[in-house]
Amino acid sequence: LFLAVCAVGIGGTFQYGYNVSIINAPTQHIHRFLNETWTTRYHKELNPDLLTFLWSVIASVFSLGGLCGALIGGSMAIRLGRKGALLMNNVIAILASILMGISFPTGLFELLIVGRFLIGINSGVGLCVQPLYIGEVAPKHLRGGMAMGSSIFLTGGILTGQITGLRELLGGETYWPLLLSSSCFPAFAQLVFLPWFPESPRYLLIDRGDELSCAKALKQFHGSSDYHREMEDIQRECFAVDGEKPKKPWQLFTDRGVRWQLITVMVMTMGQQLSGINAIYFYATYIFKQAGISAEKIPYVTLGTGACECLTALTCGLLIDYVGRRYLIIGGYLLMSLWSTVLTFSLTYQDLYWWVPYVSMASIFAFILSFGLGPGGITNTLTAELFIQSSRPAAYMIAGTISWISFFTIGMLFPFIVNGLKQYCFLVFLLECSLVAAFIFLVIPETKNKSFLEIKKEFHKLNFGRNA
Repeated sequence: LFLAVCAVGIGGTFQYGYNVSIINAPTQHIHRFLNETWTTRYHKELNPDLLTFLWSVIASVFSLGGLCGALIGGSMAIRLGRKGALLMNNVIAILASILMGISFPTGLFELLIVGRFLIGINSGVGLCVQPLYIGEVAPKHLRGGMAMGSSIFLTGGILTGQITGLRELLGGETYWPLLLSSSCFPAFAQLVFLPWFPESPRYLLIDRGDELSCAKALKQFHGSSDYHREMEDIQRECFAVDGEKPKKPWQLFTDRGVRWQLITVMVMTMGQQLSGINAIYFYATYIFKQAGISAEKIPYVTLGTGACECLTALTCGLLIDYVGRRYLIIGGYLLMSLWSTVLTFSLTYQDLYWWVPYVSMASIFAFILSFGLGPGGITNTLTAELFIQSSRPAAYMIAGTISWISFFTIGMLFPFIVNGLKQYCFLVFLLECSLVAAFIFLVIPETKNKSFLEIKKEFHKLNFGRNA
């Protein structure tokens, strides 16, 4: 089970985290490449406004690709199987790596845009299918910890990207095309290791009706003496589904039986993206400078933020099946509300005392720790747990679409929010985090150690009211 999480993680959420972080290091080198290419091609200087536009397209087309990946990820998981979809997804990553790698020697910056779009599709599919696979192969007493594998690999990808992007490694002027094309290595690793593991047992029995392959897969995951309990659980869910075909996303919106599960996933997904974590990274460089850290050393301090996220994802993975989902996610949002308040005050009085910038710096790390301990990891885990087999792929498509649209929207609007509100933007995030915490407290039951059918029954009264 542990090795299966590693095999799906390296080509899944790891790719998303890695490709989000590596684009920051070669910014100046890509600007120079755009200028030189434009001058060679058209024999005139590139207009500064057009340069900004081209760079924005290269950076943000990744989100557009991610949205497309989220829209097709669920369908791929249904048609090709969870494992088949992940293996096919690596072909997209390898093609993207080749295009980004040859963009510099060929002098075609357009290939860079296409490559970033394709690696965005790869990330969108991975974010959709990987948690789906892990959630379905995990036994209920380990489901939380295993599902946190998605977050652990995502944060591990961010940290690896930050390290690889250092100027001493691949972040220098000579090697930046290699940096952008290095995402082929996780893809090759998954193509080598994932075929050794079986398809999701739930998919094999409930979607394909293949009881023999399901039993064989369960024996491989749980051992020949301990697989019967899991088999019985899957058979009960298969009986409850009663041959129902996997639903399309639009069918979930008209299904009263999943109404509150769907509302919950939408609120949590938007809450995660709009929680202020992007604002923290935006402010990080400014705060580090104010604390007296030189510009050359800031990339190394930024590694600390990546390490923080990685550490909390691991901690959350160890705690989730003991403490429960509700306590961790509500506690995470409430702590983020607290640190938003502290940051608002410390940024307002930044120049008043010499020690205030250090309070801001500590608050940044505390905010990231709080995010990783709750919303960062548990949101994906709950998406897998709140739906039964026929609704789960469609739920991930909806959650992925909302996540990428929110990610793109905050990327577009955030500079205007910061310019308008300055440090008081954190008051907006304080309100948002508090409201999401209140919603989770009032609506979401504890899902620890419960089967998917038991969780569905918990929502029955909410969905049908007195008719329940």
